[in-house]
Amino acid sequence: MIYTALDTFYLTEEQLINSPSRKDGIDDVTETTLRIYGCDLIQESGILLRLPQAVMATGQVLFHRFYCKKSFARFNVKRVAASCVWLASKLEESPRKARQVLNVFHRMECRRENLPLEHLDTSSKKYVDLKADLIRTERHLLKEMGFICHVEHPHKFISNYLATLEAPAKLRQEAWNLANDSLRTTLCVRFKSEVVACGVVYAAARRFQVPLPENPPWWRAFDADKAGIDEVCRVLAHLYSLPKAQYIPVCKEGGSFATSNRSRDSVALPVSKEGLLDGQPVNEDNGTPGNQEAGKEGVMKASLDKLKDSKKSDDDSKSSMPSEGESKEEPGKTDHRIDAGGEKNKERERERGRDRERERDKERLKSRERDRGRESDREREREDFERDRDKSKERSHRSRDKGHSEKPKHHSSRDRDYQSYSSREKDRRRHH
Repeated sequence: MIYTALDTFYLTEEQLINSPSRKDGIDDVTETTLRIYGCDLIQESGILLRLPQAVMATGQVLFHRFYCKKSFARFNVKRVAASCVWLASKLEESPRKARQVLNVFHRMECRRENLPLEHLDTSSKKYVDLKADLIRTERHLLKEMGFICHVEHPHKFISNYLATLEAPAKLRQEAWNLANDSLRTTLCVRFKSEVVACGVVYAAARRFQVPLPENPPWWRAFDADKAGIDEVCRVLAHLYSLPKAQYIPVCKEGGSFATSNRSRDSVALPVSKEGLLDGQPVNEDNGTPGNQEAGKEGVMKASLDKLKDSKKSDDDSKSSMPSEGESKEEPGKTDHRIDAGGEKNKERERERGRDRERERDKERLKSRERDRGRESDREREREDFERDRDKSKERSHRSRDKGHSEKPKHHSSRDRDYQSYSSREKDRRRHH
């Protein structure tokens, strides 16, 4: 592989504080949680796809670089994480199909949100939309990177550093694990790989109490400074003090892999407003699966109530015709008509699905009839063959019987001589 440019994508701490997500009103804690959550998705999906660790590391670095230029409020974490895995698998020469990536992320979301594990149908409209969004997000990634996606990881420096320092094997494994965990933070966009490698080596040596040379300092031989090493250790310590990251819905566009986005958005927005007007409690903690299920049940109940009201309003409008002066409609009626239109669209989709199933059943019946016709033709051929064989046998038997019956009629030469001899003897006796 030919690299046209080295790692030049590094930001200062001030630039990270003034990120696009902060400008959209997302605080520091939320942004950090979403970064860790996206990296967890990339790591878990890479394990399920049986990808090497280099692919997951490259995907996480691309993920951090993208959100240094774009906001979490405009691009969904789940979609971007899936696109990063797909792009990184091609960059590290371990490509995976889009179908495989989407199936893995769909299964992960079903498990994380306690949803029933359903197979993602590749012939459905939902799959087509997910695949188109995956390709579109990958184009956004390449555009923001300027098509310069070369990543240099600290892992390749760790083994060289520890071999030079003659460190034990357990220190090497611990430093490697710390390097993997550092990819969930913004260290990859703040420091070079050499500095991160020195930081994880220093943290691993402090944990196992392995002495390193200090006179002269060992990090100077590897082009690192003490301030960078201390910052790496501080960020890693802060990472281990945080709880497990949960998904926080801050993006305006839906990014779910398990449910359709249009139906969720069209139902969730008006229901939340009515819940606030009626004085119903609204759960703010949408990250936990229990609150999500409670919210979904409330949404379903409210939508059913709306359907009943819309049906009543339609019956009333049919019974009473509006006059010319009452041409203006109330906002409540428009909302009901919108909901009714959405339900009609759902019913149409269901009817289309039923028609497809009927067509499939018809095709199956036709194929069965064809197989039956083929079997009947084969049986007829067998019967004709057996009849011909029986006829041929009968003919052969008849010819044999005729041969046996005609044999006595034909006398041999000996018989003829014997008959002539007997006739001569009779004549002699008569004369005597």
